[in-house]
Amino acid sequence: MTEDFLPLSAVDFPMQPVRPLPAPKPDWLRVRPPLGPEVAGMKARLRLHGLATVCEEASCPNLGSCFREGVATIMILGRVCTRACPFCDVDHGRPAPPDPDEPERVARMASETGIRYLVVTSVDRDDLADGGAGHFAEVVKALRRRLPSVGVEILVPDFRHCLDKALPVLGTILPTVFNHNLETVPRLYGRVRPGADYRHSLSLLSRFSALSPGTPVKSGIMVGMGERRDEIEEVLRDMREAGVTMVTVGQYLPPSLKHLPVERYLTPSEFDEIGAVAKGLGFHAVESAPLVRSSYHAERLLGA
Repeated sequence: MTEDFLPLSAVDFPMQPVRPLPAPKPDWLRVRPPLGPEVAGMKARLRLHGLATVCEEASCPNLGSCFREGVATIMILGRVCTRACPFCDVDHGRPAPPDPDEPERVARMASETGIRYLVVTSVDRDDLADGGAGHFAEVVKALRRRLPSVGVEILVPDFRHCLDKALPVLGTILPTVFNHNLETVPRLYGRVRPGADYRHSLSLLSRFSALSPGTPVKSGIMVGMGERRDEIEEVLRDMREAGVTMVTVGQYLPPSLKHLPVERYLTPSEFDEIGAVAKGLGFHAVESAPLVRSSYHAERLLGA
């Protein structure tokens, strides 16, 4: 045997750890494929105005049902996030500068569709001095100029490094609902939300509630990531103390095998129990079910 044809060994191709396949989804988590003329029409309208949605970018399981109802959650400030949370399917890296024409494009799209209620969210923009708060303000102003009666819910990032700059701007927006998700229990933050801080997110909710007492404040968590029931209840209590009046609780679903694995699928009855705890704590509006997401049925929750 010549040196040109040496046998390959395990050293050349070391064994890689094999990640076990996730357990099959239970029946209560099965949804219709996101197909049909209404879905295609919504996608076409969004592409016409050069807009992104968190529904598509984060692979939301409710995309089909929401798009069929003419509902979408607009994602501003680009498609690239400055953080890389392992539960999230949004691209991460170095984002482009904010597009100054985006507020008017959002407003034109809303005006053409005659939408009554719009949720506006964004990627994390740790590269911006105000975290993107000024851009949120411009989007809300543009919407109100074209559609004075439109309901606008803003689902904001944590502004971890610039909250003192962002809050005065956010306080001038006067959204219909102010939303920031805690996502999970404090113990799991290092694994689920690297780059974020539980107490900081609570402070954002509390300080905005004090700054704009007439605005409903909303937050949400995902479950099935290894949290305990007592930890969920602790987070709900923390939310109430921070001035949160609306809460959403839904099942975490990994977008792919590369993402953080699900630890457990909670049953619908367990979600009912969590919802009952939240109502007992005094939340004005509660959505707790496997497929609930922060902006799912947002207008309906506001009227709950």
